[in-house]
Amino acid sequence: MEHEVAWKKYDEVDLEALEGLASNYIDFISENKTERRCAATAIRMAEKAGYVSLADAVREGRALSAGDKVWAHSHGKALILVQLGSNPLSEGMNILGAHIDSPRLDLKQNPLYESNGFALLDTHYYGGIKNYQWVTLPLAMHGVIAKKDGTVVDINVGDDEGDPVFCVSDLLIHLASQQMDKKGNKIVEGEDLDILIGNRPIFLNGEDADGEAAGSEGAESKDAAKEPVKAFALKLLADKYGIEEADFLSAEIEMVPAGRARELGFDRSMVIGYGQDDRVCAYTSLIAQLEAPADLAKTAVTVLVDKEEIGSVGATGMASNFFENTIAEIMELAGEGGMLPLRRALSASSMLSSDVSAGFDPAYASVFEPKNAAFLGRGLVFNKYTGARGKSGSNDASAEYVARVRRVMDDAGVSFQTAELGKVDAGGGGTIAYLPAKYGMDVIDSGVAVLSMHAPWEVTSKADIYEAYKGYLAFLKNA
Repeated sequence: MEHEVAWKKYDEVDLEALEGLASNYIDFISENKTERRCAATAIRMAEKAGYVSLADAVREGRALSAGDKVWAHSHGKALILVQLGSNPLSEGMNILGAHIDSPRLDLKQNPLYESNGFALLDTHYYGGIKNYQWVTLPLAMHGVIAKKDGTVVDINVGDDEGDPVFCVSDLLIHLASQQMDKKGNKIVEGEDLDILIGNRPIFLNGEDADGEAAGSEGAESKDAAKEPVKAFALKLLADKYGIEEADFLSAEIEMVPAGRARELGFDRSMVIGYGQDDRVCAYTSLIAQLEAPADLAKTAVTVLVDKEEIGSVGATGMASNFFENTIAEIMELAGEGGMLPLRRALSASSMLSSDVSAGFDPAYASVFEPKNAAFLGRGLVFNKYTGARGKSGSNDASAEYVARVRRVMDDAGVSFQTAELGKVDAGGGGTIAYLPAKYGMDVIDSGVAVLSMHAPWEVTSKADIYEAYKGYLAFLKNA
């Protein structure tokens, strides 16, 4: 059973819509490379579409009814959007769930040091990466530094035109004979992924970097004399951001590939960019939610969460109570408050766990089983189960729910395919699906096929992005 390439069915109207969506998507992932930025941008987009803060509604005791739209966030890194339908919430909701965190390098709490005339930042990688893929790449620095006085400084260096960039250095091939004999997971050790940020000392011929006479009094001067390159880096940070070294203790700084996402191929049929796992599903879910019709029967919900790449843990991950608490607050304002109605609502709901799938790559065909693989350009991918080997750690959607989802997609003319994550014993992986499934709701994984998943630059098909948006919108309307 082979699925048709989605491109074959498009007319000029479809192609124009597809290209418009892809262009906006490229802008979104280029400008929002962290979960904080994704959440903040999504909130701005939602407010333009008529969504209001749930926190404000709760504070004012405002009643909610069909057609109302609210948003809620957790620590600025996870977001829930809800458009109330005409049916009671206790009869269930249609939910899209994606994650907005991606593999990267995080700065340690005490990151800055000098070594042999270089200033560097120590990192701890986040999520599953191949360490060797992150060397010699231009990297950008994004995040926040919270100061003791309560101010929060936004950091964004490396993506604007004219910005400097940063990198992790690598060993020249001429001296790498021993390195090349190592296994792939040892070629570059995790502890060696340190970011090169400077080489210029603060003291130059007895003067500081501004050409003024360097002082010789005090601990700061002694530190500068001992580590002049580190001192110059700290001076630049102090001048630009008003921060000192101790402020790194309360910082969240992420190092990500620098540069915009781009169209890929002579035919411009694909997108190459950082963080498409899982912002390609997050963005298409977000747009579907914002474009849902006003007269929905079932309440439409989009959940964009953090920490999926490290197990969905913490206050902003799907394993937290953020989702459940938010729905409880909304049901209270809608006149359906109480633990039993909440449990009924969650159990009666349907969800697409919107996460990417491994696209078939002919360069590595041996790890795929072609009859059950996802191919770029063939539409939205459904994974009945993920997990590893014997479906370990998987949510396994019921046959009845899969049939219902098939009907929704076929009725809307959505191109879709089904897949598994490679051959049975080749490896495996998971998503957030098993977490909402604990409420008894129907959940299935769905998403976009990706080449080079978890690499600094990932590849998707514009056709699959378009079909994902159409599929998610159809699900919110008709599931």
